Amino acid sequence: AIASKQTGQVVMVTGAGGSIGSELCRQILALRPTKLLLFEHSEFNLYNVLSELERRIARESLSVELLPILGSVRNESKLLDVMKSWKVDTVYHAAAYKHVPMMEDNPCEAIKTNVFGTKTIADKAVKHGASKFVMISTDKAVNPTNVMGASKRIAEIYVQSLNNSLSADSHIFQNGLSYINELDVKPITRFITTRFGNVLGSNGSVIPRFKQQIEKGGPITVTHPNITRYFMTIPEACRLVLEAGCMGKGGEIFVFDMGKSVKIIDLAHKMIRLAGLIPNQDIKVEYSGLRPGEKLFEELLNDNENTMPTHHEKIMIGKVREYVFSEVETAIYSLIASAK
Repeated sequence: AIASKQTGQVVMVTGAGGSIGSELCRQILALRPTKLLLFEHSEFNLYNVLSELERRIARESLSVELLPILGSVRNESKLLDVMKSWKVDTVYHAAAYKHVPMMEDNPCEAIKTNVFGTKTIADKAVKHGASKFVMISTDKAVNPTNVMGASKRIAEIYVQSLNNSLSADSHIFQNGLSYINELDVKPITRFITTRFGNVLGSNGSVIPRFKQQIEKGGPITVTHPNITRYFMTIPEACRLVLEAGCMGKGGEIFVFDMGKSVKIIDLAHKMIRLAGLIPNQDIKVEYSGLRPGEKLFEELLNDNENTMPTHHEKIMIGKVREYVFSEVETAIYSLIASAK
């Protein structure tokens, strides 16, 4: 079913050179779209993912055209040009700033990329008739205690309220979307959000950091003895993103079953032992204290949300509070203005 939805399509992945974005590209390539647009703001990351995918296309004789596009989701004219030129069918929006402590120090950048960037590409997807927009979100958007989580929750609210307004008979659109009020036919874009926890081995995450600390002889630094996190492999998370994108009708926030949460101290001890060493003897473990905005445990849903099952055992639909688009848009314009 997933293959039939992507075969012959023009698919765009933002943040295509990142941990999630690059794996999405690998999996989408196997579904044989006609064109795969790799949208990425890091030249180095774009070069790496492009080289890898080109080798695979040659090896497997795939007839997929790769289009590497260097640019930022904050660049409105660039996005407009891309969506217009290539007639994109499906957007997977993985571009985001995701490091919690860094976004605490750079809150305006989190707003500009995670909120304004999402709004910009979502608006352009509507304008140029993309049929589906799948946003990658995070469990940190639930009851957010940090700037990164709050920025992702605002992005979730924007795309969900936009989706619901497009499917309603409303004439509430203003600013850059005011043209929708005059259309005879409703825009076709359907917005879907996927929300999951940490992925194993992503850039800057805990496992590569522990590995590096062990190689240097320690110490391993853990923020708190009781801190826990949910983990999933990158390929599994991306498979579920594609599944959810395929089953979504529009307006859903899909929540993935992440299994049991893992105590980070247990993970540290396990990694030390796997290296043939003894915790607190060969490699010391030190507690550095919770960082600004960091939670002891993550939640995939808040207390007021519940889930509805889908036909996929690992994918649920989160029942979240929904917001009126006109109010959301006004608040977001104000937020973006204050971040500039």
